[in-house]
Amino acid sequence: MLYAVSAPNSCISYPRSPNFTHFLGKLSVPTRLCIRASLLENNNGAKMEYTPWLVVGLGNPGNKYHGTRHNVGFEMIDKISQAEGIAMNTIQSKALIGIGSIGEVPILLAKPQAYMNYSGEAVGPLAAHYQVPLRHILLVYDDMSLPNGVLRLQPKGGHGHHNGVRSVMGHLDGCRGFPRLCIGIGNPPGTMDLKAFLLQKFSSVERKQQSGQIDAGLEQGVEAFRSLMLHGFNQRINNFNLGQKYKYHKV
Repeated sequence: MLYAVSAPNSCISYPRSPNFTHFLGKLSVPTRLCIRASLLENNNGAKMEYTPWLVVGLGNPGNKYHGTRHNVGFEMIDKISQAEGIAMNTIQSKALIGIGSIGEVPILLAKPQAYMNYSGEAVGPLAAHYQVPLRHILLVYDDMSLPNGVLRLQPKGGHGHHNGVRSVMGHLDGCRGFPRLCIGIGNPPGTMDLKAFLLQKFSSVERKQQSGQIDAGLEQGVEAFRSLMLHGFNQRINNFNLGQKYKYHKV
């Protein structure tokens, strides 16, 4: 199993209980999220171990950037935290984090609080501290190669000239084999400056009406995220990607 960096050999072992999520929310931050969730299987006392996920949305901190195209990764993390009842209330390694679970699978949500181009300064240390395997680091970010509101889940890839992704790869020893959830924001119209486009807020038309559907795309992203956490990259994810690719095509 490929790890970003090694970390101290300490982990949390506990029986599965109805208070699981509440318990996780009270974990002390310095403890590594190598969580062994134990439960009975077929009444024979067999234990199952679940590998945690580190789910990172990319964006810029501060109200100035809220609702902009470049911050749609932050918005997806907010949607997930709200849907799953995971409080984002702790600062660690230059990131706002929240700890919870999807079903039996422990997850760590993170929003780096350095600016976009320095996102790796949060992701690298978090992955190392909690010893999350590279294949369980899900990066969520904006993608100009996709139309507004179109999503794509991939098991690996390059940085695609995205400076936030480039920074993350740099702090993971140049590795590119981590999953990513790309959220389409379209291309700048005409000769509009690229930076101005990225830092522009979505219009109400782009968010809610048929020409954009950003909000609907985020909701669909939450469902795809749940499927990935519980089942990995399987045919459901292939079907999701295919449906996203052609969802604006009229037959």
